[in-house]
Amino acid sequence: MSHKLEIKRVSKSFKKHEVINEIDFNVEGNKIVGLIGRNGAGKTTLLSLIAGLKQSDQGEITLDGEPIFENQSRMQQVMFLSDSQRDQSLKVREMLDMTETFRPNFDRIYADELIKTFNLSTKKSMSELSKGMRSALQVVLGLASRAPITIFDEVYTGMDAPTRKKFYNEVLDEQAEHPRMFILSTHLVSEMDYLFDEIVMIHQGKLLLHDEYEAMTLKGQTVIGEANAVDQFVSGKKVLNEQRLGPTKSVTIYGELSEEERQKAKKQELEIGNVSLQDLFIHLTGGEA
Repeated sequence: MSHKLEIKRVSKSFKKHEVINEIDFNVEGNKIVGLIGRNGAGKTTLLSLIAGLKQSDQGEITLDGEPIFENQSRMQQVMFLSDSQRDQSLKVREMLDMTETFRPNFDRIYADELIKTFNLSTKKSMSELSKGMRSALQVVLGLASRAPITIFDEVYTGMDAPTRKKFYNEVLDEQAEHPRMFILSTHLVSEMDYLFDEIVMIHQGKLLLHDEYEAMTLKGQTVIGEANAVDQFVSGKKVLNEQRLGPTKSVTIYGELSEEERQKAKKQELEIGNVSLQDLFIHLTGGEA
């Protein structure tokens, strides 16, 4: 069963500081959604609102047409995992028991398999776990919850590269066998972009882009060639970045090119290349990461 998540012109402020400003988008179906933005862009606040942990100041967030906030039946369908500290006295086994109690779709057999995959000890308390192990536990709880909307808010931050790879593989395997809506937030895009079906990009609390991943990769282009020819070709287009080396110039533009424009570039001996999602993200949000 697929679900529809609607974020309707949502805003949220803390102590008169606006963190989220009229964000508006919908996600429908069993997809892996990448929520990307720089540190401080408002990702965690937005995800907390989606999970019903906070109430928006304006706007509304609904799941299948029903508000999530203070709606137990809808909140049970959203699992929010972050790198924030939990009760340090609880043991891993107790965390599993508690999650199983409150999450109707929780699969304990799968959870036990994941515990072995990530080399976690169920006898240790949270305070005895390393940062990487605490991150791995969040992954176990989220995946085994089988919640229709499963949110991972930068839980990878404490993991080393091999453990992150295990996490990514588990997400893909789980999506193939038990489809649901995953939302993965990150500001480190290049390592994770292959996971995403859709991209939601936010910047300074506002929605910058929302599109399918494949469409997003066509929005940025690099034009390389003789400087004057490049300048003429990109005239009137949105320029994100320029670099020059002697007579050669490289310009990054935002927007798709028609086949006619591509043929024109070829005749002028200009090289056209797609921009990676990581580079597009950097350029659209203000330069170097």
